[in-house]
Formats: sequence, C-alpha cells, structure tokens
Amino acid sequence: MSYLRTLFLHPPSYQGFDGGAGSRYQARREVRSFWYPTWLAQPAALVPGSRLVDAPPDGLTLDDVRRLARQYELAVLHTSTPSFVQDVRVAEALRAENPALRIGFVGAHVAVQRERALAASEAIDFVCHGEFDFTIQEVAEGRPLREVRGLGYRDGAGLLRATPPRPPIENMDTLPFVVPVYARDLTVENYYIGYLLHPYVSLYTGRGCRSKCTFCLWPQTVGGQRYRTRSVDHVIEEIEVARRHFPQVKEYFFDDDTFTDDLPRAEEIARRLGRLGVTWSCNAKANVPRATLEVMKDNGLRLLLVGYESGNQSILNNIKKGIRLDSARRFTRDAKDLGIKIHGTFILGLPGETRQTIDETVRFACELDPDTIQVSLAAPYPGTALYGQAVEQGWLVRDALVGEDGTQQSPLGYPDLPHTEIFEAVPRFYRRFYFRPGKLLSLAGDMIRDREVMRRRLREGREFLEFLSRRRAHA
Repeated sequence: MSYLRTLFLHPPSYQGFDGGAGSRYQARREVRSFWYPTWLAQPAALVPGSRLVDAPPDGLTLDDVRRLARQYELAVLHTSTPSFVQDVRVAEALRAENPALRIGFVGAHVAVQRERALAASEAIDFVCHGEFDFTIQEVAEGRPLREVRGLGYRDGAGLLRATPPRPPIENMDTLPFVVPVYARDLTVENYYIGYLLHPYVSLYTGRGCRSKCTFCLWPQTVGGQRYRTRSVDHVIEEIEVARRHFPQVKEYFFDDDTFTDDLPRAEEIARRLGRLGVTWSCNAKANVPRATLEVMKDNGLRLLLVGYESGNQSILNNIKKGIRLDSARRFTRDAKDLGIKIHGTFILGLPGETRQTIDETVRFACELDPDTIQVSLAAPYPGTALYGQAVEQGWLVRDALVGEDGTQQSPLGYPDLPHTEIFEAVPRFYRRFYFRPGKLLSLAGDMIRDREVMRRRLREGREFLEFLSRRRAHA
C-alpha cells in the first residue's frame, strides 16, 4: 500500500518548552528537561516513509520547520492546551508554504475540544479524538476523512464534521515498537530529565490508569482509566532492540501512568529485565508493597517517580488520589531502606488548599525526604474533572496555564487563598526542601562521587537559580 508522505511534528514553542510526551504539566521546566515524543513516535511507526521532527529539544525554530512543508503531503502536529495558540501559528505557516499540505492535530487538548480546535484556523483540516495511532495510519493511507473513525474534520464545503469514535486498542501488542523511530529520527542525547541517568530512553508498556485522580490529564482524555498492557515478551523484545540501537543509554524509563498498577506483571518484567542486566526506572503509586519493591530492586530498578501530591489527607481525598499518608510514609521508608531512589512530585493549589495545607505539604516532603522533587501548580486541563469543578465553583481566575515565557502559572484561586499566593509558594517550597543542610550535603556527596553528576548538577543548579529569579520577577 502507498502512503502519503507524512511529517510527524512536535512544533517549536516556548524556549525550553517540554510537551513532547504529552506530559501532565506541559511547560518550561525549572531545569532543562525534555521527554520523548512517544505519542507521535507510535503512529510514525505505523506509517512507512514518515519522519518525526521534535523541534523543542533540537532547538528548531519556525523557519526551520517551515522549510519542511513542501516535502510532505500530510503533517500531524502534537498540541497541548498551553501551546495550542502557537501550534496554530505553525500550522498556518506550513499551509502558507504548501497550500496542498493536509494538516491534522493530535493530543489531549483537541481530543476534548474538537469543534473549538477546528474553528481556530482553516489551516487545521482534522483533529483526532481518543487514541489516534490507527486513525492517523488510515489518514496516511489516503482514505477519505469521512471514512476514518475517530476524527473531527472540515469537509469540502468548510463545514465541521465528526466520524464515530474509534474503540480503545485492546491488544496493545498490535502497536509496533517506537525505538526504531527514535533511532531513525531523534538524537537521544538531546533528552534530559534531571533525576534520570543521561542518556536515557523512555517508552510505554501500557496505557491508561486505574486511579481516578481528578487532575490527571491523559487517563481522562485519551488513555482511559483501565490499564491496557503490552505482553511481557513484547516489552522485553523492545528493550533488546533498544540496547542494540543505543549502546550509550544508561537507563530505561517506563512512562506508564502507573507502572505498578499490575503488581504481578511489574514483577515479571523486572525479573526479565534483571536477566538482561539493564538499569531502569518507572512511575509508581505510593502504596507498592515491600515484597514487590524487593523484586524490582533486585532486578535493576534504580528510581521510582512517585506522585505524592499533598501532605494533607483531605486534599488527597478531594482529588480521589486513593492514597493515605501513613501508607505513603511506609512505602517511602521501605523504598529508601532498599536503596531505591525516589523523585517525588507535589502539587500546590488543589481543591481544599489553604496556607496551612501548603505548609503541611512542605513539612511532609521534608519528612519523606525523597532524593529530588518537582513542585507543580494545579493545572485544570479541559477534559478533566478538576476543570469542570473549577468552572462550576468559580475557581478559574485566569485562562492561561503558562506565562509569556512558557513557565507554569497558577490559574486557580480560592476565597481564602488567592492564586498569587499559590504561585509564590512554589519557590518557597523548593527553597525549604533543597536548602536544608542535610539535603545540601547529600547532593554534594553525589557530585563528589561522580564527575558526570557534578557537571549536570552544576548546570541544573544554575538553571534552578535562574528559575527562582524568574519567579521573583513574576511575583
């Protein structure tokens, strides 16, 4: 079968903007960080002859990608709520360069706002809702849009249309590996995450999440709230392929929303990874039993990325986190006792937040003392329960999720806690956590033991201090 010449594009956006993997908080980070554009690499693997261009980590500008337009018949752009306006400008520039180019948008934002997205610009011919891998494959085959399930599109008369939804993929092994696309089109050294070894590779072993967190974007918009998984053999085979492509890679990260949703499967994957001798990390909920942690640690697990979110139980209940603080404490003690590193994530400004609960969360983070942390502002993305709640209750005080430089803003405010105070609490949180004598000594020890870590930490420290300075300027 012949395919349209297809460009998969993560468009240029704010300087340092990270939204390539559809990360939960698309924004410019405290330090330089870039996730892999896995959600684009997956359909790219289904379309022979396609090309994936990830503009932000490659430092590509609008002029750089504009010149690509004449080489292709179809362009698929990954977008997000914070970057949508700029992504539309990119689409219009591509269309001006090649009027015959068909342009489609994918991502959570257009999945839940199909009509508004199409109405934003005539340069957008279609948008996808739900999982879009096989939807894009069929579009690339040249099928009429009206015959492709899972689309909103503009017909020949300019009217907005929609096709029936596409069912979720049940057999995840039908998806091809993304690693060959990474090897063909990406430079792995351009992808940095402060808490992961460099260079690293990330991929998904499944989609969806059983948790019902009201703020979490992808399970509520595209992935679903069932955990649909690839077979263990399929996962291990891709890791073996990755090792051949990337002998320089030091760590593999499994970016499933909650890799530990299926404990027996997580343990089996761990044992198989152990036989390969690879170092790996994953997302985990703060309730993994010690026995499972032992199996994973004994088989190459280095780090867990854990969403603690808050140190106040009422807030955790409000967002349907499904975790108790005492369970999180026990899990963290077990992980640290076994020598597993933890990157903990926290959110300020969730429903129920007060000055007191912010202080409780800071104290909770210092008590748990994960190796590193990320502090985000509650982000009410369209399509999430948090967004609906914010609109209904009048908490949404500003539309923009990021500022003019791409840094995350605080769009939620409460009668007794204005959004400005929530915004100002982020750098205060970081200072109280990282500028403790014990934490400074721990970070210094890591740097002394490893020169590569020293080089990275010095760069990240400079970027972090610049981040704090920008925060003060915006306060």
